[in-house]
Amino acid sequence: MRAVYVGVMQVSFALFADAANLSQEGKLNILGVFDALQVATLPAVHPRAHLVVHLKGTQLDVGTHTVTLRWINPHGSELWTSTGELNVGAPPPGISEMDLPLIAQIDLPMDSAGAYTMSVSIDGDSASDIPVQVRTAQQPGSKGSMVS
Repeated sequence: MRAVYVGVMQVSFALFADAANLSQEGKLNILGVFDALQVATLPAVHPRAHLVVHLKGTQLDVGTHTVTLRWINPHGSELWTSTGELNVGAPPPGISEMDLPLIAQIDLPMDSAGAYTMSVSIDGDSASDIPVQVRTAQQPGSKGSMVS
């Protein structure tokens, strides 16, 4: 009989930022959150964006997990994918919930204007989709969007 993973790891938030890191004390620092990009021409690449995925986990999540990132353009085509491992250690005694921040510094290729999605999967299950609107200089900006 095969063991079934019944962990409860959840994404509490996921976003793009200009910079992110963990302090010596373990605090998550995020600078320049954005959900839209303005480019002069296409195709283009937004260099060194920071993808921040903040996970919450429990003792049930201890072990190695597969994390897959997929960058999808407005037409539904995957522009790139990357898979890695997330190793979750045991929490200290008495701790029932763990913060598990994941920070990935990545380049974002863009081949057309429109709505892009960074799809995040954990152990093959969809965990979060982070939208990014890409506009060119010819397109008017929409209210409420944060532009990098």
